Formats: sequence, structure tokens, C-alpha cells
Amino acid sequence: MKDLDSLRYPIGRFSAADADAPGMRATQIEALRELPARLRASVAGFSDAQLDTPYREGGWTVRQVVHHLADSHVNSMVRFKLALTEDWPTVKPYDEAAWARLPDSTRLPIDGSLVFIDALHGRWAALLESLSDADFQKGFNHPVLGRQTLGSSLALYAWHGRHHTAHITSLRERMGW
Repeated sequence: MKDLDSLRYPIGRFSAADADAPGMRATQIEALRELPARLRASVAGFSDAQLDTPYREGGWTVRQVVHHLADSHVNSMVRFKLALTEDWPTVKPYDEAAWARLPDSTRLPIDGSLVFIDALHGRWAALLESLSDADFQKGFNHPVLGRQTLGSSLALYAWHGRHHTAHITSLRERMGW
């Protein structure tokens, strides 16, 4: 059995070191562009029972992870647009664990979130590819995390998509699905 930290962080914890480097942006944007296909592949053929299996003891179910990615990434894109159109706006944080416990995250089929993620990531990647280096230095004030540039936020969300997809693929591997 894997240790708890490797179950929680199957690709390792996010590291902000050099995450905002301009040379990394194309790779990070590509990670966001590829997320919908990778996520779909990770859940392909899952039954409802498999979707309702937590990726680790005490963790979210696969269903909750998929819905969380839709919730989290739409919040991030809105923050990007606010940062691009306002001068260092203060964004509202949300309780992601509470959102994951809501009925739409615990009961609904994942198909709607998968389609939503497809559309969201297509638009988000197109927006990101149109930005200048100066645009990536714009940002927002997060009441908990402090001042966040779009460059550092891009790095975080590229990691975030890979992180949660790895929760699902590592569960699939451990369970032999």
C-alpha cells in the first residue's frame, strides 16, 4: 500500500519555483489544452460504483474529482479574465471541500462536467495563447494566498489538472480496473 502522501500527491506537491518562467508557458498551456482528453481517458468505462470510489481513504470519489475540476477551473478562468480587465482585483475564495459535498458533485453523472471541461479548456487555452509576457505579470489578490500573477496561476492550474487526473489513474492502477 502506498503511503498517504503519495496517494494525496501522486505527481508530487506543486512547486512555485520557476513556475512563472516564460519558457514554461507553452508547456503549461498545452497541459490545460490536453486535460479534457486525459481526464476522459482516465474515467473511460467506469461504472457508477467505480465513480463513487474514493481515490484514497478519506479522499473524494472519482465523481467528486471530475466535478471539482470543472468547478475549480471555471473559477480560475474567471479570475484570469478579472485580472486581464481590472487592476489587481481581489477575488473571492470558495470552500472547495464544501462544494465537493454538494449534491451536484456527489450524485450527478460526470458527462456534463466532461463536456463543460472540454469547452472551458478550449476557450481558456485560446485566451492564454493570445496573451503577451506582460499580460502574465498581471494578476489578482487572493484573500488567503495573497498576490497571484497569471503566470504563477497558470503553472498552478496546469499542475492541478495533472494532479487530479493522476488521482484517478493511480486508483485505476491500484484497483486493476
